[in-house]
Amino acid sequence: MKRMLNTLYITTEGAYLQQDGETVVVTRGGEQLLRFPLHGLESIVAVERVVCSAPLMGACAERGISMSFITPTGRFQARVYGPVSGNVLLRREQYRRSEDPDATSAIARSTLIAKVANSRTVLLRARRDHPQAAGAEEIAQAAESLRQIASKLEQPMPLDTARGYEGEAARTYFSVFDHLIVSQKEDFNFERRSRRPPLDRVNALLSFIYSLLTHDTVSALETVGLDPSVGYLHRDRPGRPSLALDMMEELRPSFADRLVLSLINRQQVSGDGFTVTESGAVMMDDKTRKQVLVAYQERKQQEVSHPFTGEKVPVGLLSHVQAMLLARHLRGELDAYPPYAWR
Repeated sequence: MKRMLNTLYITTEGAYLQQDGETVVVTRGGEQLLRFPLHGLESIVAVERVVCSAPLMGACAERGISMSFITPTGRFQARVYGPVSGNVLLRREQYRRSEDPDATSAIARSTLIAKVANSRTVLLRARRDHPQAAGAEEIAQAAESLRQIASKLEQPMPLDTARGYEGEAARTYFSVFDHLIVSQKEDFNFERRSRRPPLDRVNALLSFIYSLLTHDTVSALETVGLDPSVGYLHRDRPGRPSLALDMMEELRPSFADRLVLSLINRQQVSGDGFTVTESGAVMMDDKTRKQVLVAYQERKQQEVSHPFTGEKVPVGLLSHVQAMLLARHLRGELDAYPPYAWR
């Protein structure tokens, strides 16, 4: 069983991480900020510009502790980890399926059906929770469009056709996303999805949380012996965790998007916690970033009923459950990959 709170997030710019026996020590300017035992860690995420000693990296690699580096805008940079001891037969089957157009399309469509359905559920829940909010009719129309797209994806089709439906669904979903924001509208307005860099506060939150979810999903895939870099929906690209990005698609609406909406609508973050750089990129300040990290970890501890297993699962374990289900499908234990459908 994976622990929920065994990730050490470093959010202090200029911090230096080093090893002291069986402990990781964080200092800045010669002042010790934190000591944490290595045996209690699964991963370290550096969110700011930090420096790590080579001995600490080696110690983490030996103990199976991954180290991920994320820019202040939420862009994933790199991940350092030790030797991978995955099941070679499982990975061979993963690679073989990635070269089979029919198998690739089938897995990708399962993921996309769940993504579109979960996006639709986000819209319907927002409309139910805030029936008097502006844009109710537009939200209803978008939800119906997403239902139709999900229905079309159930039919066998080439992968490029499925990707086209995904693009249509994303445009429909984000075209009404601003209506889901019912608080602090003067500071948190959303026009369109912008990634590199995020050009408004909402996109800054989305990109940052997506990066955290990427880190967790990569870890889940490696845990079951799958290669995070070889996916089915996203094309292979050097340094790109394509399979992790695939699996994230079905988790983003119910996990990341709902968390962003909650942070804004419950006023857990405020507009003055963001700055705009000369390039136009919008960044969170240190206080806001820490607030988001706390909310992210708290969300991971909440339990949901998994639609396929029928068991209560902490949200933070959903990526691990889905990774195990994908591995079972690739081994031939399941006829199809059962994606996570939020209820």
